[in-house]
Amino acid sequence: MSRRVIISGNWKMYNTTAEAKELVEGLLAGVKDLGEKEMLIFPPSIHLKEVVAQCEGSKIQVGAQNMYFKEEGAFTGEISPTMVKDAGADYILIAHSERRHVFGETDELINDKVKAAFLYDLKPVLCIGELLEDYEAGKSKEVCRNQLVEDLKGISAEQMKQMVIAYEPVWAIGTGKVATPEIAESIHMSIREVLKELYSEEIAELVPVLYGGSVKPDNAAGLLVKPNIDGVLVGGACLKADSFLGIANA
Repeated sequence: MSRRVIISGNWKMYNTTAEAKELVEGLLAGVKDLGEKEMLIFPPSIHLKEVVAQCEGSKIQVGAQNMYFKEEGAFTGEISPTMVKDAGADYILIAHSERRHVFGETDELINDKVKAAFLYDLKPVLCIGELLEDYEAGKSKEVCRNQLVEDLKGISAEQMKQMVIAYEPVWAIGTGKVATPEIAESIHMSIREVLKELYSEEIAELVPVLYGGSVKPDNAAGLLVKPNIDGVLVGGACLKADSFLGIANA
């Protein structure tokens, strides 16, 4: 069974309106050559509508970086699933390491967000990954397993068919360090084992598992060639069109 290959980019808190427009223009000029690979970008929510409109009819799909799990209410500074849908986005990035470790999101809150994504017909890209101390203590697989078990509570096998998992070792994000393709492949295999345990072999083989953590054009090919790495979630290197396209074409 061949899985989808997804080249995704998280813009984080970068880009003015003019910069966002210029970046998308650059991507649109080069995205035609991607073949079967999919491209997915996560701009800041303030740019969602403009980016969606710019990407309409192209191979570029758009998602939001974050949302709250309630439809509406007194939650100042948050955006709701209905707002994300209204802006035209199809995907939602959930539990990026910065949401977990900078903003203190718990697995309980993350689980609520995953449930809300499916309730409002958004496709979740669920991020999991271990801290440096976990990695050094040999607990990478244990931490990822625990996050998956907690974050996927109450999620059905049918819903999982729309799920994307992104493994991002926190020690490799923005640090210049990157998990070797062998380390990443080993964790990705263990993620499939957990999905098989929670659901079935069919689901474990179907769900795309992306790698995130200091991905650049010069290391992308070594990662993407691995059988259990189905794409990447790129940070800094997605902010320049030539760099992101270089990764996509690796």
